[in-house]
Amino acid sequence: MTLRVSIIVGNPKPRSRTLKVAETLVEKLLAPGTFETTVIDLADYTDEIFAWPSETMAALNAGVAASDLAVFASPTYKATYTGLLKAFLDRYPANGLAGVTAIPLLTGADLTHSMGPTVNLAPLLVELGATVPGRGFYFIAGQMDHLDEIVQGAADEYASNLRRLAGIASSLQPIDHPLA
Repeated sequence: MTLRVSIIVGNPKPRSRTLKVAETLVEKLLAPGTFETTVIDLADYTDEIFAWPSETMAALNAGVAASDLAVFASPTYKATYTGLLKAFLDRYPANGLAGVTAIPLLTGADLTHSMGPTVNLAPLLVELGATVPGRGFYFIAGQMDHLDEIVQGAADEYASNLRRLAGIASSLQPIDHPLA
């Protein structure tokens, strides 16, 4: 089975360092050849993000909702994620990300807001029905020289958490009624 992975980046600057960190996280977390990735760089959709309705945005949202894994990445703005990412997530109904494993990722200038992905972004993803497998990942943008080793540490932590969940999943009672 090929995993469907989405990377959603809320940086107003196209092809940002935030995108690079998110792509590196996916590459360090998943074995090569086991996944296909769709990148949604929201900077490319600023003309559509506030258009209601928008077939383009609806298709992007549906693609993310059909993902097995989604990394939601943003630079830190005012101690939290960008309005661009919030506008994208606001398009989902309650439980619109049910079935998606989501990793919240923020980049920032220093450790001042390092709890941001866990305290601000993760609860929103959970509210939308996603499963968040641990703390959010915060990356200090000035450490790009150490990107691989820092991201590897985060990937190892997520992998450990996901393996534990898989172990529990194999022991669950069978579902004999559809979810409401």
